[in-house]
Amino acid sequence: MRVAVVAMTFILFAPFVFTVSAGPERPAAQVYRRYCVSCHGTDGRAQTSKGKFSHARDFSDAQWQAEVSDERIFNSIMNGRSVRGNMPPFANKLSEKEVNSLVEFVRRLKGPQQQ
Repeated sequence: MRVAVVAMTFILFAPFVFTVSAGPERPAAQVYRRYCVSCHGTDGRAQTSKGKFSHARDFSDAQWQAEVSDERIFNSIMNGRSVRGNMPPFANKLSEKEVNSLVEFVRRLKGPQQQ
């Protein structure tokens, strides 16, 4: 009888006991500094040595900003990109909410319109 009670208690409460939280969401600027700045630079222009070597995307390029969708940016962050450069995937390091905030952050790095 005692074993059945313990087993039933475990079954009922195990999902709550073993749920792992991803922790607090980090602000986009903090996430960008941690994961993106080494290639894309603080201004998004990708003029770092690592960015030049890996052909990192210049986020200040107004034409690219106008043509690319938020979904494409989101997918590139989550899954990585190997067509143009060597961007690793971040799906195992960032939450969806953090990636969505990074998409908004990248949009703010848009440079002036080029003629």
